[in-house]
Amino acid sequence: MKMKLYLLGVLTIALVTSCKDTEKDPDPVPVELEISNIVADKWVEMTLRHLKVQQLKTPTYVSRSLGYIGLTMYESIVNGSIVYQSVAPQLNGLGVLPKLETGKQYDWETSLNAGQAYMIKQMWQHAQLIDNNRIDSLENAIFAERNLIVKDTAIVNRSKRYGLSVAKAIYEWSKTDGGHLGYLTNFDSKYVFPRTSMNWSPPANGQSSVLMPLHPHWGKNRTFTSTNSQLSIPQIIPYSDDVNSAFFKEFKEVYDIQLSLTQTQKEIANWWGDDPSETYAPPGHSYSLALQILRVKKPNLFAAAESFAKVGMSVADAFINCWKCKYTYHSVRPAAYIRKNIKGSFEQFWPEPPFPAFASGHSTQASSAAEALISVYGDNVAFDDMTHVGRPKDIFRNVEYKKRSYTSISQTAIECGISRLYGGIHTRQDNEVGMAEGKKIGANINALSWKK
Repeated sequence: MKMKLYLLGVLTIALVTSCKDTEKDPDPVPVELEISNIVADKWVEMTLRHLKVQQLKTPTYVSRSLGYIGLTMYESIVNGSIVYQSVAPQLNGLGVLPKLETGKQYDWETSLNAGQAYMIKQMWQHAQLIDNNRIDSLENAIFAERNLIVKDTAIVNRSKRYGLSVAKAIYEWSKTDGGHLGYLTNFDSKYVFPRTSMNWSPPANGQSSVLMPLHPHWGKNRTFTSTNSQLSIPQIIPYSDDVNSAFFKEFKEVYDIQLSLTQTQKEIANWWGDDPSETYAPPGHSYSLALQILRVKKPNLFAAAESFAKVGMSVADAFINCWKCKYTYHSVRPAAYIRKNIKGSFEQFWPEPPFPAFASGHSTQASSAAEALISVYGDNVAFDDMTHVGRPKDIFRNVEYKKRSYTSISQTAIECGISRLYGGIHTRQDNEVGMAEGKKIGANINALSWKK
């Protein structure tokens, strides 16, 4: 069966590089549909494992790393497709990537393998040796397997060189986006933010022990698509302490919900909490959803790569745009507002993260990822989210991490957003605006010309 898949891969590139060959094949698309996604699956699993154990990780930087890792997966194999095409020239300053050698054969699993190994290590250059050794082990194992299947050293080595050349070109481009090695500068002690009761300030007992704002300049980074950088900053309800104001009512709702949280609401808040110190952060959760849906839908290699490229770039752009919004308004979180205006002893269910409230990063990235996945698979996909299954019970909050089941992709974005309201760290406005903005961001990624 493996030999059959290799031959199909060779046939695919032959179809791309020879018009005459294309004319001889009356129905080439089914050939592409049979190329396995197993190598992509293995690398996404490794990506998530690698992310989970990295130190200094933040949702902002994790999103960036997934944008480049996902794009590299797609671009390292796309020239073997008769359906898909490179999106590199359509991105924000990337341009044309390395070309194939005319008339030569390639093994796309080998190309993907080389590109992923390189890019993951470049995104996290300060990873521990044991973590990089795992990457090397997977790369070497797949390379050895492809050699056995292909039985042509020239093809395998050529494919490895090609995947590496694509990854290196994308990495060089990544270094100019404003977020290069951003995990080394998570907090900015010199950033001046408004210190009034109307605005956010770092919480004393929050998610981070560092009393400084997280990545306050992230919103200035380059987005993957120019269309996402051109989106306007959404409007916020004007601040008010008036009990009859729309602003007050937003926070009163958070307070009321916190008084009577159900066990189900607590489980939802915990499931989507995605604390970077314990998980692979919210964008990693979105990448995990993409992997779990892949295992249900079983797309071919090229469609699989499309899904991870779209999700990666969507969550990356989502965090840039969302952070631009957060550090425009420096909007207050519910706890501080409620203690000032409703009840001084208020405590929210989930610890507060170290950045302003509006709009919700969870909602923005979850919505953008859902848009990306829906464009590949459609919305009506039934699947189980196993992302946190196996984590120890949260004794303090009396919550176990049990799988969550969905009948559509959009349900995940809705639940992720509302989880922050249940957690007591976002208002409904934060979530709804984040959802709306995320849809725009994901739609702009989807709007690239992915197919020929």
